[in-house]
Amino acid sequence: ETADDWFTGSRAALAGGTTTVLDFAEPERGASLASALETWHRRADGAACCNYGFHMTIKDWDQRIRAELRDMTAAGVTSYKVYMAYDNLRLPDGVIYEVLQAVAEEGGVTGCHCENGDLVTQGVRAQKAAGNLGPAAHPLSRPAAVEAEAVTRYLTIAELAGAPVNIVHLSTARGLEAVRAARARGQKLHVETCPQYLLLDESCYRLPGFEGAKYVFSPPARSLADQAALWGGIQAGDIDTVGTDHCSFDFHGVKELGRADFSQIPNGLPGVEHRPALLYTFGVRAGRMTAEDLVRLLAEQPAKLFGMWPQKGCLAVGSDADLTIFDPDWRWTIRASEQVQNVDYTPYEGLELQGRTHTVLLGGEIAVREGKVLRERRGRYVRRGPAQFWR
Repeated sequence: ETADDWFTGSRAALAGGTTTVLDFAEPERGASLASALETWHRRADGAACCNYGFHMTIKDWDQRIRAELRDMTAAGVTSYKVYMAYDNLRLPDGVIYEVLQAVAEEGGVTGCHCENGDLVTQGVRAQKAAGNLGPAAHPLSRPAAVEAEAVTRYLTIAELAGAPVNIVHLSTARGLEAVRAARARGQKLHVETCPQYLLLDESCYRLPGFEGAKYVFSPPARSLADQAALWGGIQAGDIDTVGTDHCSFDFHGVKELGRADFSQIPNGLPGVEHRPALLYTFGVRAGRMTAEDLVRLLAEQPAKLFGMWPQKGCLAVGSDADLTIFDPDWRWTIRASEQVQNVDYTPYEGLELQGRTHTVLLGGEIAVREGKVLRERRGRYVRRGPAQFWR
């Protein structure tokens, strides 16, 4: 279990300036998609502080699951996720092909965790055999080539399936090169990266003691060259959205479970609260993007891709009055002791920022003022329509 539940996680998102979150619903092995949707509704309904929806994870595939896609569309679920890594989640390439075609026929979009699972398994074994058991072995076990190969393979499958797709949490220059090559061939695809790939680098795994465990997430933080390439991708318009992949495991008692073996460290890090402020400080203020770029990456383009435009993601008559008012002059320092996220650390501890969410309106009502959450458990489920692809 993560440290955040639906109440605390959505409250942190709202405090940071995010008015709608999409979480990954994951069926039990052999269970129906409907059962997963019911479980996630039971957890979120009446608890969420911001608006919410669900991506659906596909971990089994047969005619029964295929038939459920139409039911998911009727329920407002139009985005899906598949995995090329993790033995309990990944699908064979031929099955991914079938999933992509079926989801596209329903007007949805499929995202993919792009890492070569077999090579990750080999990498972990090699590091353990060499006696490398600490957090520094994590990035060595899944190098950039592992992502690049999977991105290339996923895009090849998508090309053959004739399906537009989404690449989630892109972390490498080589993966970005594969994206550009696919687009040059005329493929429709969209790309997400996350603040951790723009702001953290592989040196975090070499911190003293067991501190590097705080940064064990997958794909891992990469080189400074990869980081620069991703910023370049944002500037060139090659990257379409910036999500968080928020997964808040406590350091004490949870991340520490992997002290004797890095592969047992729960993967993930918290980030939903600080995303807008981090991107404003290190993106807009640093001259890497404009304020308009920030709005496109965090609001307009996610709303289009995930079937919420123009209900969400724009200021227009008839759109929902979900508004974030951002103070560009507010100077502050990220501290775990002061955050809303229900987790005992932040990977951005001590970073000094300029710019912070001041006021948030949710459905036309003030939900956050001066960074403080005033209205709780008012989030509504968002029934989403077909994905919109603009390139």
